[in-house]
Amino acid sequence: MHDEAMIAVVDNDESVRMALDSLLRSTGYTVRTYAGAHEFLFSDGPVITSCLISDIQMPDMDGITMYEQLAARGIHIPVIFITGNPYAQRPPGKSAHTPIAFFPKPFATDKLLACIETVLTRPD
Repeated sequence: MHDEAMIAVVDNDESVRMALDSLLRSTGYTVRTYAGAHEFLFSDGPVITSCLISDIQMPDMDGITMYEQLAARGIHIPVIFITGNPYAQRPPGKSAHTPIAFFPKPFATDKLLACIETVLTRPD
């Protein structure tokens, strides 16, 4: 199942992107990384992604706004937010779909992997 799942990582911090890329690839996932929300939104990422891991605070556009833009386009990807600022968590706008989880940085990788596995194995 892992080889069919595309995990997108959106974070302006290159070290976080590379660490998540390495972790996820080591467990068998296909991964694409993006340095910001605009880069993700204007790529083929939204249509090929099975699960999105996104930072909340990024300079070009915050992760919640990116999530809301995806929902406005009718694209409903399960999103796991990561953040270095626990006060950055604000509820997304009105959408039938809600983010799966919020993980503060640094996060426990085993919990993140378990969350991804739950997202990918749940029925739609």
